[in-house]
Amino acid sequence: MTIRSAVSILLMLGFTAAACGKKTPPLARPAPPPPTTASSATAPRPPAPPEPVAEPTVVPPEPVPSDAISSASLDDLNRNSPLKPVFFDLDSAEIETPAQAALTENATVLKRFPSWTVTIEGHCDERGSAEYNLALGERRAVAARTYLVSLGIPADRLRTVSYGKEFPFDSGHDDPAYAKNRRAHFVITAK
Repeated sequence: MTIRSAVSILLMLGFTAAACGKKTPPLARPAPPPPTTASSATAPRPPAPPEPVAEPTVVPPEPVPSDAISSASLDDLNRNSPLKPVFFDLDSAEIETPAQAALTENATVLKRFPSWTVTIEGHCDERGSAEYNLALGERRAVAARTYLVSLGIPADRLRTVSYGKEFPFDSGHDDPAYAKNRRAHFVITAK
C-alpha cells in the first residue's frame, strides 16, 4: 500500500501544483450595453401627424359701386331715381316696347345694386271709378314686376302697391297729363 499511497500522494501534489500555478489575468474588454426593453428605455417617438392644411376661406367682396349712387340716402336716390317709370296705354296693363326698354334698363340697375329692395307703384289717370283704377294700378304694378322677374331680378326684392288715381304725377286734365299718370313708378325702399 505504500506504493499506491505514494503514487496517489504524488498525483495529488501534481494536481495541486498545477492548480496553484501562475494564472494570467483576463483582458478587460468593454462591456456591451445592456439589452434595452420597451419598459426600461424610452423608445424614440413616432413622428407627429402632419398639421392639417388650413385653406383660406375665400369670401367674394361685396360689390361696391364707386359712384355717388352707392353713398346717397334713400330720399336722394328716389328724388333722382336711376329707375325709370313705365308708361301704359289707356285702360291697359300691357308692357309695350318702350316699357320693355325702360324695364330692361331698370333690371340692369337692380343687378348692379343687388341689395336694393324696390316697391313698384301702379298709377292711373283720373278717369274711371276709384275701385276700377285701384285694380288697374295693381295690374300695372304686377305686370312690371313680372317682367323684371323674367329678366332675372329676384321676386323677393320687388313689392307692389296700387294707388289708382290718388297720386297723379301731372295734375292737368288733358291727354298729355293723363299719359304721364298712367304709369308704374319705382321707389327704392331699402339699400
